[in-house]
Amino acid sequence: MAEIGLERLTKVYPDGTEAVSSFDLEIEDGELVVFVGPSGCGKTSVLRMVAGLEDISAGTVRVGGRVVNDLLPKERDIAMVFQNYALYPHMTVHDNMAFGLRQRRVPKAEIERRVVETGRKLGLSDSMGKKPRTLSGGQRQRVAMGRAIVREPQAFLMDEPLSNLDAKLRVEMRAEISRLQRDLAVTTIYVTHDQTEAMTMGDRVAVMRKGLLQQVAAPQTLYERPANLFVAEFIGSPAMNLVEAELRREDGRLTARFGEAVLDVPAGLLETDRQRVVLGFRPEDLEDAALSASPAGGSLRVIVDIREDMGAEVFVHFSLAVPPVRRHDVQEATEQAPGDVPPSPQATFVARVGRETRAREGEPLELLLDTSRLYFFDLDSGEALLRP
Repeated sequence: MAEIGLERLTKVYPDGTEAVSSFDLEIEDGELVVFVGPSGCGKTSVLRMVAGLEDISAGTVRVGGRVVNDLLPKERDIAMVFQNYALYPHMTVHDNMAFGLRQRRVPKAEIERRVVETGRKLGLSDSMGKKPRTLSGGQRQRVAMGRAIVREPQAFLMDEPLSNLDAKLRVEMRAEISRLQRDLAVTTIYVTHDQTEAMTMGDRVAVMRKGLLQQVAAPQTLYERPANLFVAEFIGSPAMNLVEAELRREDGRLTARFGEAVLDVPAGLLETDRQRVVLGFRPEDLEDAALSASPAGGSLRVIVDIREDMGAEVFVHFSLAVPPVRRHDVQEATEQAPGDVPPSPQATFVARVGRETRAREGEPLELLLDTSRLYFFDLDSGEALLRP
């Protein structure tokens, strides 16, 4: 097994597109690190450079302390699991798993031992004689993983391996991959655009945007202490609510104001001389005031736009008469042509409340906000104003 080191890794395509820019990351031996971000952010390009499937424009890739920039993929001792399984349709499950070992001239007895043992771990013992076309999607994915496992490589690289599966099977396979990775203790890079996969599987999660690493941390750290607006909105479902707020210090207390709302900022939560910030609060930090046992916190009086019943909880969508935050660090702003009428100053929000709520569409509702869970971001750069 081995650690993986990426130093100032850069990928520039012939047309000048810079897919990855000065990417630095150290992945520990046996660690599972998930790369997550929107389509086109560069996460798969990083993976393919580590695998040797893409040329490196600049920077260094180390595997087990050895620089592998100039090595062929087969010389790097890395196994890759693809999105489309890449199984040989004319071969049985057994032969698909054994093929790579035969190419490396591993002794027959050793091949059989590895294939049988891996098949048992993956629940494929009864499918060894079947062809891929007779298998379910989940079984095919297990075969693809088995083919990687039998090689006993230094590291696994997984490129959105669950994207072709239905929702129920994805949940099952997430748990299966996590269990196997921990049992095998093999260093793993896992690429996905699904933040739920990232948060539930990774020892650490690396969030990318436009070829740049935004933040790498344990899942809970990303959720609780996002480095900037992009990470704050990308991590968490539903996304964090964001609003531009005015900060005022009066009579020794700090308040945040937006629209008709005035929130007391708890002492010690924020130390800044800024007068305007982007204020963030997560949907789950709002609750129906009528159901709250604790009146502490700020209060928002809203009109319910949409009620979404999710079973164990309810999503309440509402609007406030404040300008929407231009999330320049999350999505590209469209330019406004001369003479265009500016958009209506209405920002939309969502609260994640208990199923007992009596929220009704078109009716007023009082929501309590846990002000100890407020987030603050610089209005210009989008960087987090971290709590002391």
